Amino acid sequence: VGIDLSVVPGKYSVSFETTTGRRLGQTTIIVTSKSFPTRRLTVDPDFVNPPPAAMDRVTREAAELAELWKAPAAERLWDGAFVAPVAETANSSFGSRSIFNGQARTPHGGADFPSPEGTPIHAPSGGRIVLARDLYFTGNTIVIDHGLGLFSLLAHLSSFAVHEGDRIDAGQIIGKVGATGRVTGPHLHWAVRAADARVDPLSVLAILR
Repeated sequence: VGIDLSVVPGKYSVSFETTTGRRLGQTTIIVTSKSFPTRRLTVDPDFVNPPPAAMDRVTREAAELAELWKAPAAERLWDGAFVAPVAETANSSFGSRSIFNGQARTPHGGADFPSPEGTPIHAPSGGRIVLARDLYFTGNTIVIDHGLGLFSLLAHLSSFAVHEGDRIDAGQIIGKVGATGRVTGPHLHWAVRAADARVDPLSVLAILR
């Protein structure tokens, strides 16, 4: 069960069904509050605010991603444990808040890995490539549909080694680390969606063994 960053603390009823619609049961979960790190930065306003000419593209790409999250493969496409896409340790944590020039931005929805440019990126697990192209904010971006509502998004790549529609296995090289999109230097951004909820990729490595 994925708990999105925007969920208000409280009690929630959760029901479970098979992929054929047979109900397995229901339970109650309690979502508690959590404090995330905050960083304050002063940067060139053009870095954080897209120019008016780019807004149509930004809006269109956000809508396309939203549609992807709503249409996962109905079957499980991964097998076995998830693996880290690069060897480096994440240096930017999930949920951290950035304040640019005094303005709060959306919480960080993934983990950043400080890998050198050109580092091979490995698929965290098996699935199907449903997006492999350049996006305004995340640059060269790959989205993997792992099935059953689970997705990986890997961003800021310098190059692709896969195409949309490809089936891939865990550990397969899918591209190389870069600095494309709205970034200040080379690194890998890895984000995970579970049933359209933003979840910590590092928790996926710990849970899906």
